[in-house]
Amino acid sequence: MKLPVIKHLTEFIEQNDQDYIIETLEVLEALTEVPSLKDEELDVVGELISNMYGALEVNKMIKDGMSKKEALNSFMMRVLGAIDKG
Repeated sequence: MKLPVIKHLTEFIEQNDQDYIIETLEVLEALTEVPSLKDEELDVVGELISNMYGALEVNKMIKDGMSKKEALNSFMMRVLGAIDKG
């Protein structure tokens, strides 16, 4: 996951609507089922999917009352904590 990408997607959600991200996720998830995709291509699609889900989570925290900076930092700390434990 990349914080600048998640931040950009969060701003996109604020300016538009999270439904765009949700619908894009559905398309990307469907693409993962294409048998001819190479591992590298699947990795890119997976990275996009994880960043989009991250942006949706950050957006939810903002809606629940956190500042954008606090929500982004909190989300990334959780991700880094999960990586450390993994």
